[in-house]
Formats: sequence, structure tokens, C-alpha cells
Amino acid sequence: MTDRFVLVPASYVYLLREGDAGTEVLLQLRQGTPYMDGHWAAAAAGHVERGETAYDAARREALEELGVTDVSLDLEFTMQRTQHGEPIDERVDWFFTARSWTGTPRVVEPDKAAAIEWFPLSALPEPMVPHEACALAHLSSGAVYLTFGF
Repeated sequence: MTDRFVLVPASYVYLLREGDAGTEVLLQLRQGTPYMDGHWAAAAAGHVERGETAYDAARREALEELGVTDVSLDLEFTMQRTQHGEPIDERVDWFFTARSWTGTPRVVEPDKAAAIEWFPLSALPEPMVPHEACALAHLSSGAVYLTFGF
């Protein structure tokens, strides 16, 4: 019998606004974390905790990482991803966008983020966390389910 995998859930929040070059997304430059330091990623994201919905996790992460509240979330899609390694490498991610929130986004956890910056969706920075680059490429595509790593 094969070992069943352990599913690790996470929520991602892409704050969006209109800029001179079209729609812009707020991204963070990761630092001091065990995963993808030096890469650009969602300005707010994290694991869904026990007893928490993906929506609740997204709102919590927006507050913890950016200091914003009243985030008006739109579910874009779910992504199932794998690295074909250990059971912990099996993931499910919920990607949300928001165009409305209360407060000014700022780096709340400087030990985990070197900076936050707005980028046009048409000109994303490099390097990006690979599965997030895939997610951003599918925003507004109408897809409800994505896979990565299969």
C-alpha cells in the first residue's frame, strides 16, 4: 500500500490597483525565510491553520503581513501542486485578489520581507516564485483549477 500524502493548504492574496501601465499587483521580496528567499511573491500569503477557512487565512495574512483590514476578497482559482518528494510536498493553494481594503499596505514582518512594491501585471519582476508566476499568468483567465509540478 502506498503512503498517503499530507496535504498542506495555503491562501494567497494579490492586492490589485489600476496604474499608468494597467493593472498592478503588490508583491513582496522574500527574505529570512526557509523558502525562495530573494524571490518576488504575493505580498500576503501563508498556511491555513487548523479550524480556519481559506478566506479567514487570507484576511489574517493580509493583516499580519501588510497591516490591512476589510480586504474584499475574490477567489480566483485553486492550485494543486507537487514536488514529487516527501508527503509534505503535496499542496493546495487558494488564490484571492482584492481591489478594496482599509489601511496602507506596509511591511509588517521585516524579518520575512525585504520590500513590497507595485508591479504591472504585464511587467512582473524576476525572479518570481515559480508557482506564483504561473498563478499570476492565469489571473482573469476564467480557470477555476490549476496544477503545478505534475
